[in-house]
Amino acid sequence: MNLNFEELSVSHRVPVMNIYNYYIENGYAAYPEKPFGYDFFDKFLEITKGYPAYAINFEGDIVGFCYLSAYNPLPTFKGTAQITYFISKDFTGKGLGEIALKKLEVEAKKRDINVILAHISSLNNSSIKFHLKQGFKECGRFQKIIRKNDVLFDIIWMQKFI
Repeated sequence: MNLNFEELSVSHRVPVMNIYNYYIENGYAAYPEKPFGYDFFDKFLEITKGYPAYAINFEGDIVGFCYLSAYNPLPTFKGTAQITYFISKDFTGKGLGEIALKKLEVEAKKRDINVILAHISSLNNSSIKFHLKQGFKECGRFQKIIRKNDVLFDIIWMQKFI
C-alpha cells in the first residue's frame, strides 16, 4: 500500500475533521455526541506539540490520522504517551491501524517514550481486539462514566510497553 505519513498541519484540517466527525456521528469510537466545527482541529495541533502527529495520505487522499500526546503534563510522566488514531471508514480492516501504530512506536522510542496508553469505549469491540492483537493489555476500566446518545458505557484503558 502506497502510504505517506505527513506531519499534521493546518492543511489537513478539513479531511481530518471529516474523518473524526464520521466517528462522532456513527458509533462510540469518538466520545462527543455532536460533530465539531473545523476550528476544533486546532486542539489536535495544540495537544500534539512536541509529539509525533500525522495525516495518512493514500494516493493523494487523507485516509486517516494518528498522533501521540501527553498522558500527563508533569515531566515525571514524559516516558508515557496516549495514542489516538482514526482511519477513514473505507480503509478500515486493511492494515492501516497497524502501520500507524508501528510508525508512532518508532517515533515514540526516538523521544524516550516507552509506554503507550489507549483509552477505548467498551462498546468499540473492534478497537479492543485490535489493541490486544498489537500487544496492549487492559490496565484499567472506568465503569459507566460516559453517556453518549443515552447509552451509558465504560472507558477501558490499555497499555503497551515498547
